[in-house]
Amino acid sequence: MLKTRILMLAMILSVPAAALFAQAGRGNAPSTPKAASPTDFAGYWVSVVSEDWLYRMVTPAKGDYASVPLNAEGRKVADAWDPARDEAEGNQCKAYGAPAIMRVPGRLHITWQDDDTLKIEIDSGTQTRLFHFRPTAGDAAGWQGTSMAGWEVVAGARGPIPGAALKVVTTKIRPGYLRKNGVPYSGNAVVTEYYDRLNEANGDSWLVVKTIVEDPQYLAQPFITSTHFKKQADATGWNSTPCAAR
Repeated sequence: MLKTRILMLAMILSVPAAALFAQAGRGNAPSTPKAASPTDFAGYWVSVVSEDWLYRMVTPAKGDYASVPLNAEGRKVADAWDPARDEAEGNQCKAYGAPAIMRVPGRLHITWQDDDTLKIEIDSGTQTRLFHFRPTAGDAAGWQGTSMAGWEVVAGARGPIPGAALKVVTTKIRPGYLRKNGVPYSGNAVVTEYYDRLNEANGDSWLVVKTIVEDPQYLAQPFITSTHFKKQADATGWNSTPCAAR
């Protein structure tokens, strides 16, 4: 079930919001994005590291950027990684920006900040992401950038709202690292994410996040990852920790 739904994420199709709610048989669309939400992401989630263990659970060696499609400029920057310099400059959070933060092992707390904004608090690095469903002046260009969100439908899925996934596009991101060992992304990077909740017959719920990072400055092609989180009943294990450069 889980693997099937993950494969379906690769075939996500855009649909206007009005069409989405018409399919659900709701008539007029609800007045706010929160009221219109077809999937409930609220609660606590813990990351499950089932792949890329050596790149996520420990800091890779300098110069190890296997599977990241860096171009020549990107490799040059990665080869010059200096964590001591990052610490001296107060840049310990370079590996906790929007292009990389969902890959950092830890826990999420998802809530609605208001009727138009979904909030994700992350204990690793004590980061907060805000997903805006309506046009906004934007957050200050920081590690999490400015994120615009909307609902899309997964092709071939079934149900009252067939496979509704949350699409998030993030721009205006402070330059940082895709991995903790200095693998770079630039301030022009664009991050496109798809969030999908999967409910299993045994009662388990999973959050699958497909992330696509596009950055012509440092990447020869898009960098694509899929990250998994398991639903928790409460905040057990929550441990806010500061960013670390090593």
